Amino acid sequence: MPKAPFPASGHSPERDAALSLKMEKLDTLAAILPAMAGQQRSAQLAHLLTEDDVDTLRHLAKAGMGENSLRALTSDFTYLEAWCLAATGGPLPWPAPVPLILKFIAHHLWDPGKRDSDPSHGMPRDVAAALETQNLLRVPKNSAGFRPPHAPATVQRRLASWSTLHRWRALQGHFSEPDVRSALRLAVRVADRPRARKSRKAVTADILELLLGTCEGSEVSAPSLMDLRDKALLLVGFASGGRRRSELAGLRLSQVEWLDPLPADPNDPDSKLLPAASLRLGRTKTEGSSDDNSVLLLGRPVDALTTWLEAARITDGAVFRAIDQWGNLKQRALTPQSVNAVVKNRCARAGLDPADFSAHGLRSGFLTEAANREIPIQDAMQQSRHRSLAQASSYYNDAGRARRRSARMLG
Repeated sequence: MPKAPFPASGHSPERDAALSLKMEKLDTLAAILPAMAGQQRSAQLAHLLTEDDVDTLRHLAKAGMGENSLRALTSDFTYLEAWCLAATGGPLPWPAPVPLILKFIAHHLWDPGKRDSDPSHGMPRDVAAALETQNLLRVPKNSAGFRPPHAPATVQRRLASWSTLHRWRALQGHFSEPDVRSALRLAVRVADRPRARKSRKAVTADILELLLGTCEGSEVSAPSLMDLRDKALLLVGFASGGRRRSELAGLRLSQVEWLDPLPADPNDPDSKLLPAASLRLGRTKTEGSSDDNSVLLLGRPVDALTTWLEAARITDGAVFRAIDQWGNLKQRALTPQSVNAVVKNRCARAGLDPADFSAHGLRSGFLTEAANREIPIQDAMQQSRHRSLAQASSYYNDAGRARRRSARMLG
């Protein structure tokens, strides 16, 4: 028998009316958060979230929070409410007391070695079972039937979301209390789970050329509309600094400014002229819509983008659009998940393992390639729009590791 998507509970006219009202409010968010659409999903959220919770999400949506940020916040909000109900028998209290925050940390970050000898260590079985029933606990079990601790980054993000929700409710949270900070620091150290890359391998220039090779059609047929779209998406995604999949999916033609050709060598005005365009990114994960965050495109990416737009006869709206199985162009934009699928599909066609790559590989590949070509990191960050030098440096460090002379002293 399939498991229920949310906890069973008693019915009454008042309760049913309240749930119906919450579902109506949640339906107004579905246009912003497609993942919230559908009767089952709406019903699950209506059971888990309180009336105040739903009003908070609606306020955040009206305040203009980015779609991805709001989606992540909603996911974290739902998880926190479900976990609290399973762990304490009641909904999230506002503000959250320090003991509850510490309990959350203890349930999600713990010592795998101690869990082997003490099954009560970490998340209790009944709590885990309640979250599994609602499809909210997806960390795979090991051979002993236990789930490993959550990724520290996931726990830290959920705590940050919890804190954000306090601020939006004009409440003082306790997430910076010494006990909480100390417990989190120690728990992360004990869990000792290395942070995984969003893409196991980077789409560097050589890998990109393999993917582009699958977009050229065949000896007997010209490139299809899908080939032209995917070629433009890959080239623009990489050359514009490794754009995030949400940014590629949300790119509109109004964000593209066609420029006069520019010299291939900026130090030689007489060098070959290349077609040029500017992409105004608008709101991104780290920048607001009012920030000056345009990036420059030159050469092949501009040619590929022009060819795609002309072939698809796109004069406004979304740049990268869905194409059905019969090759018919749709008006709707690609979703971020579809952008990821494009990268994986082209990897499979190129004979690469799709499990090794994701759309984020374009972003990591851009910085890795910049490091390999000894482009100054400040230059690369201007194109990638990274704000954190430490984060951008991690790709440069990885790229330089294989070239270190110090590792070859005994070779």
